[in-house]
Amino acid sequence: MSRRGADAASLLALAIELGTAAGRLAADGRLAGLRHVKTKSSATDMVTEFDGAAERLIVEGLAAARPDDGVVGEEGTTTAGTSGLSWFLDPIDGTTNYLYGIAQWSVSIGVADAEGMLVGVVVAPDLGETFTATRGGGAHLNGDTISASGLDDLSRALVGTGFSYSAERRGQQGRAAAALLPHVRDLRRFGSASLDLCAVACGRLDLYYETGLNSWDMAAGDLIACEAGAVTSDFAGGPVRPEQLLACAPALAGPARRLLAEVGALPS
Repeated sequence: MSRRGADAASLLALAIELGTAAGRLAADGRLAGLRHVKTKSSATDMVTEFDGAAERLIVEGLAAARPDDGVVGEEGTTTAGTSGLSWFLDPIDGTTNYLYGIAQWSVSIGVADAEGMLVGVVVAPDLGETFTATRGGGAHLNGDTISASGLDDLSRALVGTGFSYSAERRGQQGRAAAALLPHVRDLRRFGSASLDLCAVACGRLDLYYETGLNSWDMAAGDLIACEAGAVTSDFAGGPVRPEQLLACAPALAGPARRLLAEVGALPS
């Protein structure tokens, strides 16, 4: 097989290998102590030296194993590629959790071809969990098959969401979440979009919604959620996109879209 082509199984194996190694690097670095913590888009948008180091580890591994593939990484990697495959990397998804020693952070790696997402891997080192999926191959947690919730009553739904680094947008999102709360079981904010999507995939959340994400935040998790039987879309029922992401049990999709519109979940 040429380096330009690969089956989903070999891509999955490579993503697991690199994601696990990057996660170990970041986890060990956190234990040794962080020395270079900076901000990016706002005073609350943090980045550490291990965000960059983890991305470099993955990029160097891909350069050796898949030099013709495209790569898009949160920490600035952009390679067009010529193979028709693109890798979407979030080396530490949940950097604030990572910085504070909260276990809810992950390494997220997605691979896309011309038809969409093909492979998704989300490694959560401090949780000891690796979520995986291939298109048409189902979703798994540590090798065991997982399935999304079958809940059909929105009032009993445990809902996850996330908030912007922009104070103004975060305020609007908070008001929408407050308006949503009386209509659902309860609300959770874990702080890692990829793990929120994986929580929907394994039934820990019945529904997750967020606005203002990036491609690398959702690439792997969206595939994992879909392969576990969840429905993902934008808030109007169209294709999922970073600006609007809804993932939920299939029977909740219609009621959830109506409720999100009612409470003003879309930024003004």
